[in-house]
Amino acid sequence: MGDHIEDLPDILLEPVVRAALSEDLGRAGDVTTDATVPAGLKATAVIAAREAGTVAGTRAAALAFQILDPTMRCRVEASDGTAVAAGDIVMRIEGLARPILSAERVALNIVGRMSGIATATAALVAAVRPHPTGITCTRKTTPGLRILEKHAVRAGGGKNHRFGLDDGVLVKDNHIALCGGVAAAIDRARARVGHLSKIEVEVDTLDQLDEVLAAGPDAVLLDNMSVDELRAAVARVAGRLITEASGGVTLERAADIAATGVDFISVGWLTHSAPNLDLGLDIEPSSVSAGWK
Repeated sequence: MGDHIEDLPDILLEPVVRAALSEDLGRAGDVTTDATVPAGLKATAVIAAREAGTVAGTRAAALAFQILDPTMRCRVEASDGTAVAAGDIVMRIEGLARPILSAERVALNIVGRMSGIATATAALVAAVRPHPTGITCTRKTTPGLRILEKHAVRAGGGKNHRFGLDDGVLVKDNHIALCGGVAAAIDRARARVGHLSKIEVEVDTLDQLDEVLAAGPDAVLLDNMSVDELRAAVARVAGRLITEASGGVTLERAADIAATGVDFISVGWLTHSAPNLDLGLDIEPSSVSAGWK
């Protein structure tokens, strides 16, 4: 389970949430709710977990309701990074019934997807204990949702890799091929980037690793290596560089990979294939007639 983490600023979340609401409301708004629910009716709704997991995306989900109705009151009962069991309440929403229903799907899409990512990350973090190896994500994110998905990784106890191409240097196989070799690629990168930018190089053989060690970047990505190769690579590095294992990482293999001594394990499927956590929104029937305080 990840520790509680601070919410992302609303100014970063609002464009993403507004785009999702605009997509769902389309050209005419929520015709079903507008036709069936009286305009002034108030209600209380709860978002609850239908299975165990780790929560993420609550602030963005709350914004979905508050953008449609700024007077909406959203009380988070399980903050990002919190482990929940089936039946636990994640959020309570109080306000006009129409915007509650109109924002429901967008809110659930966000909190369900982000909680799924946090849950998968928490499982990997637990799998590598007691090794000090960190679990990190990649740039294999859903277009437009990267900021939310990387936040969800942190909520699950993981670390973030690059946010974008401008975030640091990662020399990969195609860069090496176009530069004519590892050393040339590192030299060019070092001559171009600022002194605060880290340089990481991807290798997939121990011979390439030897070239990297001679050139002296900051980190090395050990791509698709076997456990035995990873162990040998860590021994050769001997603490001189940060080591990152990537490729073929599963929940079942994570502990064996961590036992090789790598500093980080990067996992693309955390953000591109983690299943949604099942959460649902229900109106509390008594609140409709009795109102709320």
